[in-house]
Amino acid sequence: MVVLPVLFLLGSLFLCDQVQAQSDTILMLKQAALNWKGALTCETSDCNCTFNQQRGCCCAASDMFQLEEDILERMTYLWHDISTLKGRVQSLTDKIKVAFKATMDPSIAVTIPGSTERCFGPFNINIPVPFSSVLLNSGNGYNPSLGIFTAPFPGVYVFSFTTYSSVGENGRLYHKVQLMKNGKHGPSVWENNREDTEDSATQVVALEMQRGDQVYLDLMSGRKLCTNLQYNVFTGYILYPYIAA
Repeated sequence: MVVLPVLFLLGSLFLCDQVQAQSDTILMLKQAALNWKGALTCETSDCNCTFNQQRGCCCAASDMFQLEEDILERMTYLWHDISTLKGRVQSLTDKIKVAFKATMDPSIAVTIPGSTERCFGPFNINIPVPFSSVLLNSGNGYNPSLGIFTAPFPGVYVFSFTTYSSVGENGRLYHKVQLMKNGKHGPSVWENNREDTEDSATQVVALEMQRGDQVYLDLMSGRKLCTNLQYNVFTGYILYPYIAA
């Protein structure tokens, strides 16, 4: 069986233009291979390339072709399974489209006594921020009258809110807006300085929600949002629902 490896080596030598000479021993082995009688040494590979076809032949060709067919068949089944899964996911989620976006109405601002600033607040208690100008409300989960979003489906939701305020040259930026979930405090944005005349900040948070859970924004007591209230934005959408098996 040592002949076969030697013959493969010979094949590469004969195909290579850089080979300048061959020894008498190599020529003798080549002739012996061409004159071979009896069963071939390719074993399970159905070819006689070792001895009768020296150029561009591979004894493993049949096995490779079979492997190709097997891979193609498996890929076909896999593509079918992926398409089926995609259809099932789409049928389950088609009715679960939840997203909202709302801003504050600047007309709710009032002039603070002794100042030219028009602000929402300050109040002596925490109060929900009224995002009453609705730009999007897919699924009708957001209530603009209350400024509250109620989850229509269980799942993971993403909420973001941008808080903006602007005061006069000698004014004081003084606000704190906090995300609330079922009455419990969440992330917040705040400002308290006399160095800037305007400022804004945004928070983004992912929350696990059950059906009926509520999310809204509170303006903390004693704080205020002034000028261009329409720049205050509250948005949310469902990232993925919880679907019973």
